[in-house]
Amino acid sequence: LKQAAVEAIQGDINQYGITWGAKPLRDAICRKAKRYNGIDAGPVKNVTVTCGATEGMICALMGIVNPGDEVVIFEPFYENYIPDTILSGATPRFVKLRPPGWGFDAAELARAFSRRTKAVVITTPNNPTGKVFSRAELERIAALCRKWNAFAVTDEVYEHILYEGEHVSIASLDGMAERTVVTSSLSKTFCITGWRLGWSIAPERVAGAIRKMHDFMTVGAPHPLQIAA
Repeated sequence: LKQAAVEAIQGDINQYGITWGAKPLRDAICRKAKRYNGIDAGPVKNVTVTCGATEGMICALMGIVNPGDEVVIFEPFYENYIPDTILSGATPRFVKLRPPGWGFDAAELARAFSRRTKAVVITTPNNPTGKVFSRAELERIAALCRKWNAFAVTDEVYEHILYEGEHVSIASLDGMAERTVVTSSLSKTFCITGWRLGWSIAPERVAGAIRKMHDFMTVGAPHPLQIAA
């Protein structure tokens, strides 16, 4: 990877790339998403390369949330989700993950959803607990998303770091591709957090809003590093 980055820089790939990501990288993300996550995605309609998953998450929330909406968040949670929600004009609703297995109470989760719910944030494997959401748990969340016409916004940056269980992307479940924004990155998998290369995979109707937010917040992720990846 490092050698590829050097070659890209020496090869004069040092100017802005396509705002929403270099085409070869978006193609590779689509192949990986199909193979590993069971998600059919197109590089033009669905994928946006972001400055890390951190930017991908706030672009997703700011792209779909309106003032007065609510966002369901499992706790404990990664620190950025609350500022992301507030900056998007929404109110967070919390659902506890309880030790030792870090499961959630189904009734508590159901109470957190309402007509004001715009999205639920799902981090699997979870940061900071390491919990891997089971297929059955994701099916329960998916049923609530369908019932209340809510989005699932996922943070899957640890998707390849599993010690037990399987990684399931909620977007691969029935009826969820059109209401899920999948966020991931190269940072943890390849130990390159400083490269700031993440992405979102979203329905076409949402991807445009995500790209607008991305364009005006950061313009684009580092072009030579995208080519190297």
